[in-house]
Amino acid sequence: MEYGSMSIQRLQSGRWLNWGIRFFLTAALTASQTAGGYAPFALGCIAAAGPGADGAAALLGGVTGALLFLDFQQVLALAAVGILILTAATAFRDTAFLQKPWVLPVLAAGMVLAVGGIYVLQSLDPLSHAAPCAAASALTGVSAHFFTRLFQPEEDRLAPEGLLFLGAALTLALGDLTILNVSVGRVLLCALLAYTAYDQGPMTGVTAGLGLGLITDLSAGTSGLFTAAYGVAGLCAAKCRRRSMAALAFFSGAAVAMLTSREELAQTLLLETVAGSLLFLALPRRIFGGKRLLREAAPDTTQRTALKTHLNRAAEALRELYDSMSRTPPPQEENPAVIFDRAAEKVCRGCALCELCWQKDYTATFNALNDATPYLLERGKAKAKDFPVHFADRCIHLSELLQAINGELSAFLLRKQYRRQLEETRRSAKGQYAQMSDLLTAAAAGLSGAAPAFGEIPACVIGAALRPKEGEMVCGDTMEAFRTDSGLWCLLLADGMGSGDAARRESSLTCRLLRQFLEADIQPEAALTTLNSAMALRGAETGSFTTVDLCVLKGSEATFYKFGAAPSYLKKNGAVRRITGSSLPVGLRGTPAAPDITTVTLEPGSFAVMISDGVADPSRDEWLQDLLAGWGGDDPQTLANLILSESIRRERLQDDCAVQVLYRLPESEQPV
Repeated sequence: MEYGSMSIQRLQSGRWLNWGIRFFLTAALTASQTAGGYAPFALGCIAAAGPGADGAAALLGGVTGALLFLDFQQVLALAAVGILILTAATAFRDTAFLQKPWVLPVLAAGMVLAVGGIYVLQSLDPLSHAAPCAAASALTGVSAHFFTRLFQPEEDRLAPEGLLFLGAALTLALGDLTILNVSVGRVLLCALLAYTAYDQGPMTGVTAGLGLGLITDLSAGTSGLFTAAYGVAGLCAAKCRRRSMAALAFFSGAAVAMLTSREELAQTLLLETVAGSLLFLALPRRIFGGKRLLREAAPDTTQRTALKTHLNRAAEALRELYDSMSRTPPPQEENPAVIFDRAAEKVCRGCALCELCWQKDYTATFNALNDATPYLLERGKAKAKDFPVHFADRCIHLSELLQAINGELSAFLLRKQYRRQLEETRRSAKGQYAQMSDLLTAAAAGLSGAAPAFGEIPACVIGAALRPKEGEMVCGDTMEAFRTDSGLWCLLLADGMGSGDAARRESSLTCRLLRQFLEADIQPEAALTTLNSAMALRGAETGSFTTVDLCVLKGSEATFYKFGAAPSYLKKNGAVRRITGSSLPVGLRGTPAAPDITTVTLEPGSFAVMISDGVADPSRDEWLQDLLAGWGGDDPQTLANLILSESIRRERLQDDCAVQVLYRLPESEQPV
């Protein structure tokens, strides 16, 4: 009981703390006002507090602060908007509608616009009061968005942009506090902006500068002075590495924007940025986390080496996990005899003939059950005719025994199916661990400081031709030809199952994924193995598969990778070499499978020809080999068109056709 009392006391103290934070924070934010006497930050805080006691605490704090900082008419307007926001939030508190992140900000902005619009319409000059009302409405919605991420964070840590917005709103509350005609609030805001830009970089610096400048303009009643000055100052400070240079750049950027303005506060802004820059320089070094110092001290090669080490360690861990699973023997198949053992335990134990059947005539009983096993396993159900006549005639509880055997048989078959599924999942997981290990190893290899030494990048020309199946508007084959940053020439050809748009989607997806792997410097074999497993999972849902033909040219070495693809051909003068494979297409095998790999030398003046199976039947492609052997040109596009036209004449476009030809230029034609 004492422990429970302590827990209740802690819970109550935590609630009081939350209510106190919302009360005092909202009260303080009422001092941050925009033109027209609006307090949008306080209203945004009320909306972000949500329904129930939290929202009531924020509303009470807002009204208290309004009584201190606002006129009575403005107090009534703020109280009206706050009550409407809290009422709406409470009404929808148990609905999924309120959980959407945009609901509270839009709700708060709408309430400000509705209540403020009434005051605007009743004023003597509605047009001049409409803009401040609209600005306050928008600023209330923005405040509610940022404050919600502080009061109700999605993670355990607070959102940094929410903290920045809150800090800006609180410093603006000190905007009217001046020392020697310099606003204390705007000096603090300059220091906050300089720190944010310097620590977070150019994009955050200019975004925060423009946002804070716009809010300051709305509060001070100026037309773009602070927006321009803070935006330029934030961008300039973010570009500097040293803090002293960042402070100087912040002041210089604000000064440039100030020189182009005729606002009365321009000179004051200059003094405020000077004071803010000095305050930024006075900040303790430890609040920067050593990021800039580390960035300057650690060269890029050191970071690469550390990242490479981490990737290699992760790859080793995954490989070790794969090896440990490989060392674990698969589960043994369960002996069907367990069916009869468990059935006999239920039926035969209390039978008068139990001793005769299971002791004196044990061998005959065992043989009778053993002979019946193939029939009941094949059928999935035991019948009296499965057992020998001498056994069936002697058993006085045959019907009960058959019922018990069928029950145990169903359980046996379910356990067998479960073990097979478990083993399949185990094999799939093993393959995924191995593939991830290979990918991480390949990624680590790509982080080496020097580019891979592939020798000179060969000069190549590529030709391609594509035609859909007769009667189709879209070709189901997809081709890609590109050169990676590391100097590899890559030719891709994928043939989707069937024809038409469905086949095209599958083949284009395969080519796109594989190209992304190769352009990321993932080794072709690792990329293809990973792609095969991924497409197998997709094929389990769609029932489709895709053949993949990949040619990678590295220096003078051409490597062909095939997953169910049609033959490829290597032509040098009148000699033609045929390159084949026997692997299944991707998507047909769930377990990790490696492609067929053939490496050849592609000499200058040679052709590499890749085709889909619609161009030529692999069992009768002599005509294609003869065409390649007899052709004496040097234009790969002409050769691709010639192969396609001859295929159409012979095969009549019974399937989609794709031809891709790579020609390595002779030494005499290499570009200088």
